[in-house]
This record gives sequence, C-alpha cells and structure tokens, in this order.
Amino acid sequence: MFVDSTAVRAIDYDPQGQALQVTFVSGERYRYRGVTAQVHQAFLDAESKGRFFQAQIRDRYRFERLS
Repeated sequence: MFVDSTAVRAIDYDPQGQALQVTFVSGERYRYRGVTAQVHQAFLDAESKGRFFQAQIRDRYRFERLS
C-alpha cells in the first residue's frame, strides 16, 4: 500500500506470517519479521512514517533486505 511520506513509499503486511514489508523512497525494500498487526496499524496511522519507523521498527525486529 502506497503511503504519504517523504521517507517511506509503501507498507505491506502479511498478518499470518507477521511480516512487514517496507519500501523506502530510495527504492530499497526490507521485510521485518514478528511485527504484530497492532504495530502495523500504528505505522499506517502515524503522522510521520519515518519517525515511527525509526522509533518503533528499526533495530527492534529481525529483517532481511529484499532485491
């Protein structure tokens, strides 16, 4: 899902696998594991997606960079 942000282009979520995929405006894509549906919704609702990502997701979940 495309979002209105200067840092994040898109946020996608797989609730069964608790996997959050973040696409940044740079084009880099990452998948974060173990992210709850509540965190995903809070990310979508955040006024600043970049600040929310830095404070609540980055360095808190296992991740992999996608090609």
